[in-house]
Amino acid sequence: MGPIDEAHAEQPGLAVVEIAACDDQTAFAVQKLLAAQWATATADRTTRDPGQPGVRLRCYLDVRQELNPQHRTGEPGEVP
Repeated sequence: MGPIDEAHAEQPGLAVVEIAACDDQTAFAVQKLLAAQWATATADRTTRDPGQPGVRLRCYLDVRQELNPQHRTGEPGEVP
């Protein structure tokens, strides 16, 4: 994966998240969970680093917005 672009993390509340997972399905599932909570610039593909296990995926979050109240309170039956 290349270096992180300064513009994606230049203000408080902006974050770059790199996901390492055993397969594409797992990496995209994690990205989907993040995107359900915050404004997210999602990736449409994963990368594989030669000699390294699994796949990698990078997405960009804006966490300045409030979380969904159901997830914040951890109501029974809710999967964060």
